Amino acid sequence: MGYWITKYVLTPYLRLFFRIRVEGRENIPERGAAILASNHISFCDSFFLPLVVPRRVRYVAKAEYFDNWKVAWFFRANGHIPIRRGEGADWKRAMDGAAEALEAGELFGIYPEGTRSKDGRLHRGHTGVAMLAARTGAPVIPIGFIGTDRAQPVGSKMIWPFKTITIRIGPPVDFSAQAD
Repeated sequence: MGYWITKYVLTPYLRLFFRIRVEGRENIPERGAAILASNHISFCDSFFLPLVVPRRVRYVAKAEYFDNWKVAWFFRANGHIPIRRGEGADWKRAMDGAAEALEAGELFGIYPEGTRSKDGRLHRGHTGVAMLAARTGAPVIPIGFIGTDRAQPVGSKMIWPFKTITIRIGPPVDFSAQAD
């Protein structure tokens, strides 16, 4: 419920204050599981993708967000799955939650780099996308954000309006044949 309320409240604001271009929207399946794997150049990436996708998108979010009661309610209400980065098995618990979402036929958004890019370039990804694709058989849909780093630069708490945001959605890649 919180996801749809957030989307309902933010969509008019984002559409009014940003020029949003979407390429390849038809590549998002109308039903069934899919992994939405994108670059991550701004905190607001997680707001713009759900804006243009008609279905609910679940994400992992760093566990530190859930430690602060002022923002934890937002992440819980929107169905985010906490992930504690670094050593230990917490990331496995987050991947189990992601797999459950995919097995239930949901869309799951993930940033393969694991964190926002500080310089806007694409960096080496982690293995989470491959693990989820192999485990669930869900196709991977590559997504590229362009311009969100100008709308909200790294370190800025402010989102600057009147920027052009481009979201490029590529065709699904099915790795299920490689999983056998």
